[in-house]
Amino acid sequence: MAAVQEERLRRIKNFHDIPTMGLDWLRREIGVEPQDVSVLALAGMPTVPLDRPGWIDVFRRSAKWQGRLRTALGQTPLRLAVERKRAQERLDTYVAMGFRPEAIKVYGHHACHAATAYFGQKERTEPQLVLTVDGGGDGLCASVSIGQNNTLKLLHEVPYPDSFGTLYAVVTYMLGMVPLEHEYKIMGMAPYAAMSGSRRIADRLHTLFRWVDDRSPVWARAPGVPHTLHIQPVLEKLFYEQRFDTIMGGVQLFTEEILCEFVRRAIAETGIRRLCLSGGVFMNVKANKRIMEMEEVDSLFVFPSCGDETNAIGAAYLARAERQGGGSVPALSTMYLGPEWADEEIRADLAEWIERGDIILSQPDAINDAVADLLVEGHVVGRFAGREEFGARSLGNRAILADPRNPDVIREINEMVKSRDFWMPFAASIAAEHADLYLRNPKQVSAPYMILSFDTTGAGAEQLKAGTHPYDRTCRPQVVTQETNADYWDLIQRFASRSGVGGLLNTSLNLHGLPLVHRPRDAVHVLLNSGLNWVAIGPFLVTKPK
Repeated sequence: MAAVQEERLRRIKNFHDIPTMGLDWLRREIGVEPQDVSVLALAGMPTVPLDRPGWIDVFRRSAKWQGRLRTALGQTPLRLAVERKRAQERLDTYVAMGFRPEAIKVYGHHACHAATAYFGQKERTEPQLVLTVDGGGDGLCASVSIGQNNTLKLLHEVPYPDSFGTLYAVVTYMLGMVPLEHEYKIMGMAPYAAMSGSRRIADRLHTLFRWVDDRSPVWARAPGVPHTLHIQPVLEKLFYEQRFDTIMGGVQLFTEEILCEFVRRAIAETGIRRLCLSGGVFMNVKANKRIMEMEEVDSLFVFPSCGDETNAIGAAYLARAERQGGGSVPALSTMYLGPEWADEEIRADLAEWIERGDIILSQPDAINDAVADLLVEGHVVGRFAGREEFGARSLGNRAILADPRNPDVIREINEMVKSRDFWMPFAASIAAEHADLYLRNPKQVSAPYMILSFDTTGAGAEQLKAGTHPYDRTCRPQVVTQETNADYWDLIQRFASRSGVGGLLNTSLNLHGLPLVHRPRDAVHVLLNSGLNWVAIGPFLVTKPK
């Protein structure tokens, strides 16, 4: 019915505390008071202190004896008692907000990931192979389940200390970036690395893990390899005197290969060739592409924005299935689950900027025509329209848009708004009618959520040049249909009628270091604090005085 991310309301990226503002918005949006809620479903119960330092500090300590000691103490009775106390304090906070204690249900982290993957897709009669892989949660980093007839049967679990998702995060930290946030930068650089060097690094990384037997889809660390959170000293030896791009390419290649072997073994064991995937590691669209192309895979569904933010949806799925049966759980139909702003609300939210003369607000006869004209003229335009999308990807409603034919626009957007690393690609929104013209998709896998990447055709590589990876010309598309987002689809069609191109460059509407915009005034903040000159907000076109 509705969903919102707390970070956007608070304007604090990756905010991780109890979502009080989000719950308050949901209460008003749905019209239900906390005491009337049947089930408040929680996706796990994190026990880290709420005043925890940033992730860089956590990973900095993890390479030293203090970090290893902290992990060891985590299994002692005293530490477990402390964590139980913190968990109870969180539950008490929800009760203080008005939720009944008996209504609060806590579901396992990977059970929630599996629920999003299985219940999020439509096919429930034929068996589905449900795989989850992430950095870690509730003591696990992966699971294998079978979903059929609206139920999930767990087959295997992999403990958190064996997480290669955490290894990927450690490498992110070692390369001077923010772990658990900037992993996509490694994926973006990987195609630039020479395959010989990437192969060398990947082979070394494979020696750190082993499969528990010849057939099982369960892996473990090789003897003598430490908990992957503390693996930095081992990696320093493996990476000694290796180029940064070689390291990035090797880590990405290793991740793709171990995931493909995981999939291959799970299919061989179960005989099920229809895949449903979730967990933060599957945010890696390059790895998803490799899996999608495997001969063993007949069909693939990756839950959109499948990191921990959507585990809230998984918890709701499990609660619904538990109370009313799995058949009552509707498949995912949209990620446009956030607030939508009426015209008068937009004007009210922007009133102070209008009164001061900081912005000029006009109302064209047809906002999509006005935006399409600007795009064809070469302008970069922000778009704030309809319901806010949930998850890590901009799906056009809180977006920065540009003509995808012009690769120079990449530098322009980076310099004036995004401050992205030069090697990082942008994505493209493509009208469904043009998808076959631009994308190589022989299995006809649905791609509405920017969670998969595809090779482009000649036309795609040329007409979507700025919305593809500049080195290998792959594209991470959002295929837009009239049914899923009629207004955005209409904008793309109007751009196509002017340009002959059925797609747009699409990146998220936010400043570097801030979450996606949430209110109209957030969009204006981007406008006034960047080189952006145009933002369409609802039916209005907003610009700065000359």
